[in-house]
Amino acid sequence: MPEQSIGWLAAIIIGGLAGFIAEKLMKSDHGLLMNIILGITGAFVANVIFSALGILTIGWIGYLIAGVVGACLLIGLARMLRGKQV
Repeated sequence: MPEQSIGWLAAIIIGGLAGFIAEKLMKSDHGLLMNIILGITGAFVANVIFSALGILTIGWIGYLIAGVVGACLLIGLARMLRGKQV
Protein backbone atom coordinates (compact mmCIF):
# COMPACT_ATOMS: atom_id res chain seq x y z
CA MET A 1 0.00 0.00 0.00
CA PRO A 2 1.49 3.39 -0.95
CA GLU A 3 2.27 5.81 1.84
CA GLN A 4 -0.10 8.77 2.06
CA SER A 5 1.48 12.18 2.04
CA ILE A 6 0.34 15.73 1.52
CA GLY A 7 1.57 18.23 -1.05
CA TRP A 8 3.71 21.29 -0.37
CA LEU A 9 0.80 23.75 -0.54
CA ALA A 10 -1.21 21.64 1.89
CA ALA A 11 1.86 21.34 4.15
CA ILE A 12 2.17 25.13 4.27
CA ILE A 13 -1.53 25.64 5.01
CA ILE A 14 -1.72 22.86 7.61
CA GLY A 15 1.64 23.92 9.07
CA GLY A 16 0.34 27.47 9.49
CA LEU A 17 -2.80 26.20 11.19
CA ALA A 18 -0.80 23.86 13.44
CA GLY A 19 1.58 26.68 14.37
CA PHE A 20 -1.36 28.99 15.10
CA ILE A 21 -3.02 26.40 17.35
CA ALA A 22 0.27 25.73 19.17
CA GLU A 23 0.82 29.47 19.55
CA LYS A 24 -2.56 29.84 21.26
CA LEU A 25 -2.11 26.73 23.43
CA MET A 26 1.34 27.87 24.57
CA LYS A 27 0.27 31.53 24.93
CA SER A 28 3.00 32.74 22.59
CA ASP A 29 2.99 35.53 20.05
CA HIS A 30 4.49 34.75 16.64
CA GLY A 31 3.73 35.92 13.14
CA LEU A 32 2.28 33.92 10.27
CA LEU A 33 5.66 32.92 8.83
CA MET A 34 6.90 31.64 12.19
CA ASN A 35 3.63 29.73 12.69
CA ILE A 36 4.13 28.01 9.32
CA ILE A 37 7.75 27.19 10.14
CA LEU A 38 6.85 25.90 13.61
CA GLY A 39 3.97 23.83 12.26
CA ILE A 40 5.97 22.17 9.48
CA THR A 41 9.08 21.65 11.61
CA GLY A 42 6.95 20.51 14.52
CA ALA A 43 5.20 17.94 12.33
CA PHE A 44 8.57 16.56 11.26
CA VAL A 45 9.86 16.38 14.85
CA ALA A 46 6.65 14.82 16.17
CA ASN A 47 6.53 12.28 13.32
CA VAL A 48 10.07 11.16 14.18
CA ILE A 49 9.05 10.77 17.83
CA PHE A 50 5.75 9.09 16.95
CA SER A 51 7.52 6.66 14.59
CA ALA A 52 9.96 5.70 17.35
CA LEU A 53 6.96 5.02 19.60
CA GLY A 54 5.15 3.04 16.90
CA ILE A 55 2.41 5.66 16.42
CA LEU A 56 1.30 6.18 12.82
CA THR A 57 0.03 9.54 11.55
CA ILE A 58 -1.74 9.55 8.19
CA GLY A 59 -3.22 12.30 6.07
CA TRP A 60 -3.87 15.92 6.88
CA ILE A 61 -5.44 15.25 10.29
CA GLY A 62 -2.42 13.25 11.41
CA TYR A 63 -0.12 15.93 10.02
CA LEU A 64 -2.10 18.64 11.87
CA ILE A 65 -1.97 16.75 15.17
CA ALA A 66 1.75 16.04 14.74
CA GLY A 67 2.33 19.69 13.82
CA VAL A 68 0.56 21.00 16.91
CA VAL A 69 2.33 18.55 19.23
CA GLY A 70 5.71 19.19 17.65
CA ALA A 71 5.28 22.97 17.58
CA CYS A 72 4.33 22.96 21.27
CA LEU A 73 7.46 20.91 21.98
CA LEU A 74 9.60 23.37 20.01
CA ILE A 75 8.09 26.39 21.77
CA GLY A 76 8.64 24.70 25.14
CA LEU A 77 12.22 23.83 24.23
CA ALA A 78 12.91 27.41 23.13
CA ARG A 79 11.51 28.67 26.44
CA MET A 80 13.74 26.30 28.40
CA LEU A 81 16.83 27.33 26.46
CA ARG A 82 16.11 31.05 26.65
CA GLY A 83 14.73 31.02 30.17
CA LYS A 84 11.90 33.38 29.25
CA GLN A 85 8.64 33.59 27.32
CA VAL A 86 8.91 32.99 23.57
